[in-house]
Amino acid sequence: MPGENLSRDEAQERAALLSVDGYDVSLDLRTAVGDTGDLGGEPRTFRSVTTIRFRCADPGATSFADLIAPSVTAVSLNGKDLDPSEVFDGSRIVLDDLAADNELVVDAQCAYSRTGEGMHRFVDPEDGEVYLYTQYEPADSRRVFANFEQPDLKAPFRFEVRAPEGWVVWSNGVGEHTDGVWRFAETKPISTYITAVVAGPYHYVTDTYERTFEDGTRLEIPLGAMCRKGLAPYFDSDDVFLVTKQGLDFFHDHFDYPYPFGKYDQAFVPEYNLGAMENPGLVTFREEFIFRGRVTRASYERRANVILHEMAHMWFGDLVTMVWWDDLWLKESFADFMGSFSMVEATRFTNGWITFANNRKSWAYRADQLPSTHPVTADIRDLEDAKLNFDGITYAKGASVLKQLVAYVGREAFLEGARRYFKRNAYGNTRLGDLLSVLEETSGRDMASWSRAWLQTAGVNSLTPQVLLDPAGRIDELAVVQEAAESHPELRPHRVAIGLYRRANGEGGAGALERYARAEVDVDGPRTVVGELAGAEAPELVLVNDDDLTYCKIRFDAESLDTLRAGLGDVSDPLARALCWSALWNLTRDALLPARDFVDLVLRFAGRESDIGVLQMLHAWANSALTHYVAPEWRETGGRLLAEGALRELRAAEAGSQHQLTWARFFASVASGEGDLAVLRGLLAGTEKVDGLEVDQELRWAFLEPLATYGVADEGVLAAELARDDTASGKRHQVRCLAARPSAAVKAQAWASVVESDALSNALVEATITGFSRPSQRELVAPYAAKYFEVIERVWAERSIQIGMDVVRGLFPSLQDSQGTLDATDTWLASHEGAAPALRRLVLEARDDLARGLRGQACDAAAGAAAG
Repeated sequence: MPGENLSRDEAQERAALLSVDGYDVSLDLRTAVGDTGDLGGEPRTFRSVTTIRFRCADPGATSFADLIAPSVTAVSLNGKDLDPSEVFDGSRIVLDDLAADNELVVDAQCAYSRTGEGMHRFVDPEDGEVYLYTQYEPADSRRVFANFEQPDLKAPFRFEVRAPEGWVVWSNGVGEHTDGVWRFAETKPISTYITAVVAGPYHYVTDTYERTFEDGTRLEIPLGAMCRKGLAPYFDSDDVFLVTKQGLDFFHDHFDYPYPFGKYDQAFVPEYNLGAMENPGLVTFREEFIFRGRVTRASYERRANVILHEMAHMWFGDLVTMVWWDDLWLKESFADFMGSFSMVEATRFTNGWITFANNRKSWAYRADQLPSTHPVTADIRDLEDAKLNFDGITYAKGASVLKQLVAYVGREAFLEGARRYFKRNAYGNTRLGDLLSVLEETSGRDMASWSRAWLQTAGVNSLTPQVLLDPAGRIDELAVVQEAAESHPELRPHRVAIGLYRRANGEGGAGALERYARAEVDVDGPRTVVGELAGAEAPELVLVNDDDLTYCKIRFDAESLDTLRAGLGDVSDPLARALCWSALWNLTRDALLPARDFVDLVLRFAGRESDIGVLQMLHAWANSALTHYVAPEWRETGGRLLAEGALRELRAAEAGSQHQLTWARFFASVASGEGDLAVLRGLLAGTEKVDGLEVDQELRWAFLEPLATYGVADEGVLAAELARDDTASGKRHQVRCLAARPSAAVKAQAWASVVESDALSNALVEATITGFSRPSQRELVAPYAAKYFEVIERVWAERSIQIGMDVVRGLFPSLQDSQGTLDATDTWLASHEGAAPALRRLVLEARDDLARGLRGQACDAAAGAAAG
């Protein structure tokens, strides 16, 4: 639609002109249920009536309101009826001759969504019940009600909703139900994208958070948590409430600003595109955080982290909001950092920084080496840019940089800066300078130079130790060399710890590798000498960025790398070990370590890994190494070795342990040979036993996926399994397995269902794409490489941005890893310079991953040739 992609310039112009006093939004959702007959291809709609009161700084000026809707019934501005056909173009309502004080009333028919954008409508296949929820970020509230869709035009909102009989409705404020209408208390001034409505026959559980402050003030926050009725038997709301209360205690202790939005509901909703969304008073989460089967501690830790991440947003993002999406980091980086910070200090997940170092930062390192990398404070020209900037830079690199900032200014100065920031800017909008000014006050440090180095430049530095020994075998000089990529040559100031490790019983012994010396220093410039470690005994391992204080790629000197090759599992500290694993994976991705060597390290040492989150990450990396980085001629050998190793570890793991479950899932992911598949069939049938392994429904689907991929489980088997698990989750699993079958007809059908049709919901699009692209089926999907480049521009133009992103990313022919595919990608980019910038960015990123994989394969092939 023309005008749907709002630009930053337009938003600035409108913000200078308008101030919004309030919204009244009335929605009639009774059309969500029942048979509406043959819609003739038209979308199912609901009535949306919006009244906006706003002021104009320049009476007589022209502006516009945002609305994406199939039709508008009536528009009234200051009591004058306007012709919808003249003022509404499908995404904007033109507002001419504005007065100083204005009232706009828009009566529209808005469409229910199946893409997770706007008002998403889900029909539960298990019982036929209908569930609704909204998801807006960055700009989809205009799919539900008319508004001024930009974060700096905040206003109070009052919602009223008519819903089917027997339903419950929730919104940001407390609701009352009278005469068939749900009316909600007026909100504080908030941005459009964090308003929310959830409606349906949800299972709902309540609790209360109570807190008495030192001055005697008492705070009571009503808590609620909800999910579909079909998931109620699995809903461990007690644990959700426990983490919620621990988080509220932590943030009250450290922010000195009471939770400002009244109640605190948390809705776990179906077919959700994100992990969660920070709507004040009504946070929404993907329902996969309700675990239908047995999961490891890492899954509970991940859920706790997301709960606390969204809670941090109540202050960083909801109370104080960025002016425009350039400063998205002002909420996402802080929430990502505070999620781990609060989780480690306030919950049972005290090893959360290990997960952060190994998992979150891996996301950041990848994103920061793509051609689309950008500074943490980004240049966001429009809404399409904004949508793509919910990435590893804005979240994980930003959070890593904040961890560096805490080391730089000190913990208390950082928290005091946050407290002042909230009090000065409550219910307002801010830019980078607003935060830096308070941090400069509280720390006394120069934040401008720190910001230039860390927030306003892109790219990741690498830090490598150089060790010179004296004749007596002690350190004569230890230096840290800092390097940067040619494309982003900035060298930064790093506050780092350097750890020296050796075996307790001497070099080359069989004891644990333990730290015996540590120095914390400022590394700046290309080479920094660490004088504090001169004279120390010779190390077997030097770990730069020990304790993970900064954001960098860790490199090793030759002896340290040899030590890790021989005894990585002997590093006793779990955080240090996780940092070593992460560094070795970066070496693999950078084609400095042959991928087969990384696979070998996993085979030899992953079985000794104590941290379950690190183990799961190692499994993901090993799969990625096998798929993208090993030489093609070694793939079969590598796959067989991984399957053998996984089965060996599965049988050796403690009965009933989370390590056993993790190895079972990994074995399923790498199983390929007849023997492997026979084991999986036996585990499903009960004829094969692994002592202590409970094959629950989720694990059954995990075992069926490789059986479908290799043609062992056919359509009938999958239909029987769906009958056994006739649920929304079961349907997603079945769709993925159906698309994974090794048949040209199956692939053609899967491709058509995603590319040529919009009949599938967002969740089933994702499942189909995942099933379509199987690493073992490279030849089968090869014909679709050329088709991909023929269709993506049309798909991008015709489909919602979320589905467009899923298709462009998910169907890129990465499995056709050859120079020919790289050339085809370059040809498309050269001939489509006028394509949407966001689309070009996605293709550029995929191209970079492909080129990186080819470099890794060349490195691995050379190592194979050298080994003979």
